[in-house]
Amino acid sequence: MTNLELQKTANEVRKDIVTAVHSAKSGHPGGSLSAADMFTYLYFEEMNIDPKDPKKADRDRFVLSKGHTAPGLYSVLAERGFFPKEDLVTLRHVGSHLQGHPCMQHTPGLDMSSGSLGQGISAAVGMALSAKVSGDSYRVYTLLGDGEIQEGQVWEASMFAGAKHLDNLCVIVDNNNLQIDGPIGEVNSPYPIDDKFKAFNFHVINIDGHNFDEIRMALNEAKTIKGQPTAIIMKTVKGKGVSFMENNAGWHGSAPNDEQYAIAMADLEKVGEALCQK
Repeated sequence: MTNLELQKTANEVRKDIVTAVHSAKSGHPGGSLSAADMFTYLYFEEMNIDPKDPKKADRDRFVLSKGHTAPGLYSVLAERGFFPKEDLVTLRHVGSHLQGHPCMQHTPGLDMSSGSLGQGISAAVGMALSAKVSGDSYRVYTLLGDGEIQEGQVWEASMFAGAKHLDNLCVIVDNNNLQIDGPIGEVNSPYPIDDKFKAFNFHVINIDGHNFDEIRMALNEAKTIKGQPTAIIMKTVKGKGVSFMENNAGWHGSAPNDEQYAIAMADLEKVGEALCQK
């Protein structure tokens, strides 16, 4: 896909996120919106996946370690064709396969249930090790929140990944600088994030997480690295694309009311109109 096609798709993913969370009257829009560009690139350009055969043996694996941003993952899965987009409005409803955190038993395209912060990366490391032991060629991707990396388990898993030279593992950190209680540097600073991963024998790449050229470059570079896992630290804007949500920690886990939903969708419609004029 061209950058313009990716941008248009990511904007649709953002509309889906806002619509799903509004319908649920609960959920986590801020970090879903900040990661929408990476979600889009992974599922439309990067990963070896097939919506018609979501369990194919040689597929690349993805683990959403920051599982509360499930609206973002569900939205890109729907856009990619794993299930109907109409299902998104059932988010968090009783009987829906789209619950507040990913559940691999019920939703097509999910490789791991997640939500307990810090645990997703450990599952991803296990998948990467399994591929090495079995001689399989698939790659494993996992997305972490920058607040999530305050969890000690993240660094235990990272130590193991570096020690075992898991070069089929790509860890992505969504560095939007905000968690539920405010700026991560004020709550419990994990900075400098890049130096920490380097200390655990990771190849580290810093990018703008809203720039598709940089996303493409980083993921292509990661595939060339031998003997080390890769960590991509992407600088992003929490609530990206919605004027009143951007850089606002209050939208970490809040749903828009009807009036706010209309404003948010109008913001994203304007983005879409501008992209159509390019």
